[in-house]
Amino acid sequence: MNSYKTIKDNSEATHIVERSKFISHARRVESREQAEEFIAEIKKKYWDARHNVYAYALKNGETRCSDDGEPSGTSGMPTLDVILKQGFSDVCIVTTRYFGGILLGTGGLVRAYSKAAALALEESGSAEITECAVCSLTSSYSLLEPLKRFFSENECVIESIDYAENVHFKYYFRAENLDLIELKITDKFNGELKQTLIKKEFKEL
Repeated sequence: MNSYKTIKDNSEATHIVERSKFISHARRVESREQAEEFIAEIKKKYWDARHNVYAYALKNGETRCSDDGEPSGTSGMPTLDVILKQGFSDVCIVTTRYFGGILLGTGGLVRAYSKAAALALEESGSAEITECAVCSLTSSYSLLEPLKRFFSENECVIESIDYAENVHFKYYFRAENLDLIELKITDKFNGELKQTLIKKEFKEL
């Protein structure tokens, strides 16, 4: 997997159906442990609610959901379906329900929880996370501005610049372009500069 879609921001959305209040929270998570911590956090915050339904999907393909006392298949799975059908990964949604006194029926619950999840994702927005090569490079001050232009023209994101005796750049770009960027640097600066790969990790470009 070179890239995947996740939420841009954590979010909260409220949906009311027949006086039942559905409060949905979406959060970016990168592991089962992070998802479980988030679920526990929401359950603690809304301890007095009848149900805290959740679903999460990770980029490694792991998924999990719970109806948390609602009729089987009416809440957790519909929430997970919304996440997967919209193509999101590394996201957990917890929807808290305060019962309004009117039974919604199986179909009504499915629609309500699906809508609550969709509202949370809409509020969060989306972001593409791409596998990136994080690299470093040291140059003389005379090449500072030419390097900045080079990085900008070649879709390299400068993470930091350390101004010491020489200039130390830390930057990243799509991992699939690692060899190409290295070749371009060698060609552009006549072999004077050497790029060093620090690591590969998923980042938002």
